[in-house]
Amino acid sequence: MKRLLNQLKNFVNQRNGFFILLIVLFWLKTLFAYYVDFSLGVSGIFQHFILWLNPLATTLLVFGLALYIQRPFWRYFGLMILATANTALLYFNVIYYRQFTDFMTINTILGYSKVSEGLSGSSLALARPYDVLYWLDLIVLVILLLARLIKIDQRPVPRRFPFAITSVAVLLFSINLTLGEANRPQLLTRTFDRNYIVKYLGLDAYTVYDAVKTAQNNQTRASANGSDLTNVLSFINQHYAAPNPKMYGIAKGRNVIIIHLESFQQFLIDYKVDGREVTPFLNSLYHDDQTYAFSNFFHQVGQGKTSDAENMLETSVYGLPQGSVFTALGSDNTFQAAPAILQQKAGYSSAVFHGNVGSFWNRDNVYKNMGYQNFFDASYFNTTGDRSEQYGLKDKLLFHDSVKYLEQLQQPFYAKFITVTNHFPFPLDSEDTDFPLPTTDDKAVNNYFGTAHYLDQALQEFFAYLKASGLYDNSMIVLYGDHYGLSNSDNLSLAELLGKSSDTWNDYDNAQLQRVPLMIHIPGQHDGGIQKQYGGEIDVLPTIEHLLGIDNKGYIQFGTDLFSPQHDQVVAFRNTNFVTPSHTVIDGTIYNNNGDEITHPSTELQATIKRQQTKVQNELQLSDAVNNKNLLRFYTPTGFKPVDPESYNYKNDFASLKLAGEKLGKLSTSLYAKNGDRTTSNHYKTDAAELSDSSSDNDSANNSDSDSNSNSMDYSSAMSSSMTGQN
Repeated sequence: MKRLLNQLKNFVNQRNGFFILLIVLFWLKTLFAYYVDFSLGVSGIFQHFILWLNPLATTLLVFGLALYIQRPFWRYFGLMILATANTALLYFNVIYYRQFTDFMTINTILGYSKVSEGLSGSSLALARPYDVLYWLDLIVLVILLLARLIKIDQRPVPRRFPFAITSVAVLLFSINLTLGEANRPQLLTRTFDRNYIVKYLGLDAYTVYDAVKTAQNNQTRASANGSDLTNVLSFINQHYAAPNPKMYGIAKGRNVIIIHLESFQQFLIDYKVDGREVTPFLNSLYHDDQTYAFSNFFHQVGQGKTSDAENMLETSVYGLPQGSVFTALGSDNTFQAAPAILQQKAGYSSAVFHGNVGSFWNRDNVYKNMGYQNFFDASYFNTTGDRSEQYGLKDKLLFHDSVKYLEQLQQPFYAKFITVTNHFPFPLDSEDTDFPLPTTDDKAVNNYFGTAHYLDQALQEFFAYLKASGLYDNSMIVLYGDHYGLSNSDNLSLAELLGKSSDTWNDYDNAQLQRVPLMIHIPGQHDGGIQKQYGGEIDVLPTIEHLLGIDNKGYIQFGTDLFSPQHDQVVAFRNTNFVTPSHTVIDGTIYNNNGDEITHPSTELQATIKRQQTKVQNELQLSDAVNNKNLLRFYTPTGFKPVDPESYNYKNDFASLKLAGEKLGKLSTSLYAKNGDRTTSNHYKTDAAELSDSSSDNDSANNSDSDSNSNSMDYSSAMSSSMTGQN
């Protein structure tokens, strides 16, 4: 043992030995944080290997900077400073993560007000006894250096050695990045969760990446001013579509329930497998005369996928050509979104229900900027074991477990449910479905029909609850598909199920499969039916506003009311392709809507296509300017009050809602109050297999039953204002 200690002492008394020791110690601390304090969702040997690899490259690169210092004392001093700084970055992220389940951004680090608000009080309350492990090595090393038990190696560093270390670090990082991209394609371009960047590339790489993106965004924003809005406002004013008098206000005062149908495509409606309807409930809803069902409605998302769909639904502004508005810009951008508009114009409360972590797609920050008062993410649900699939709580459980929160919302409310089970690659436990699957050579295509059927069952159960609880008659329920579920490559296997040949399948067929459902169900309105007009996700918000009796004139919204006689039926895709009622244009190729390529278009058609293509490109460019330059900070519509995101804290929403209801007393309009202060959960009937196990109930995790009232939004004041009719 003594010999081993002497060897260790000799090793750390050498320049390279001390350098390696610091790297190993920091690597171990980082892994400790990964597995103990962070929830990175690591699964499989390959992801664990990447996780173990990613701290080495960046640590070697950062610590290697000290090797360029020639003087021995200052070299050691530099090493210790870098080790301390990196440990501080790691530990501050640990503390921040414990509070927010998210990583610190550059803006958070640099902005004192955001840090102080973010940590909401004393950091000591977030500390753990084992936190000493993050600092113990540095304390011991400083003591050993001061006591000269570790001596500074006075030998000079060979001139090429620092460059060699840097080169090895860059090589390791290149390997790390390649492996990360292999496991998660478009890792740095889509960036839908900061957790992914840390999981695949490490905390240092994430911090640098965020710094670069922040600098780019700040530069773009710094060059912007109010004059950049001139062209935007000109387009919006010319593009405005006045409401249809017959439809305007027909849902005024009703609750609005948005149901986000994950990856759900229009072709599933009325489709049968072995004689069985895939979605019998949605089919019945689609053909109900109380439903306005749109058969030519298209998704318009880009790389932001689900987040793009949400952004268009909430703001009527497009996503970005690359990446996601939510993740790239959402933490700082100004939004004029549905929750804030409805609250200020008609006294609506608002909430989102989603069984995934709040940081996914940066929702926990974006929703605050949009004015959402409540966000019930995975922390409010029991998501353990087989209750969840890869993207969160299963749909039947999401709806079932959300009821006790939904019934506490003051009416009228604007509530959004984000389903996840019907997500690629569409896995589902055998106990959750007995639906017969097709037998193509593509497993994802086959599974898609099973998860869609499960979603349909979940929706039927939820609608039954709405009727039993009394919410149904006073609500408008909007269901929409966010984007395609099966990609263009999957479509070749899907072709045979649609009665087509994969040999003749072309770009036109792919474009037509971008149809997704939009159903607006208004109980008691029996003049619905299938709507043939063309439209897209950008048009949903203006349509909802007009149905509620809120004119969208004056807001910067790129869509138009689907019911308006002036509705624009040129549907732009994010890649500048577009579809219309008469033709489809893909990369300059024109198809009629029978699928025939028009190789010799008439002069008139060429002029029409040119005009429409110019309009599409201009519209997308103006939308990009609004997003990238954060132009809405320069424009406030008449009567609209800019959202203050610091008014919202989603940590104790359930307790805050209950407290607000108690303060309102007899003035409370929540379903819970209307039911004599009794829950309506007993009205919810489900056949979810997970609930048949007594150990798997709907008790929420973490915050759901907390009696804390620390939510900074004064809900009782807000609801009192809405009760007295203040807009």
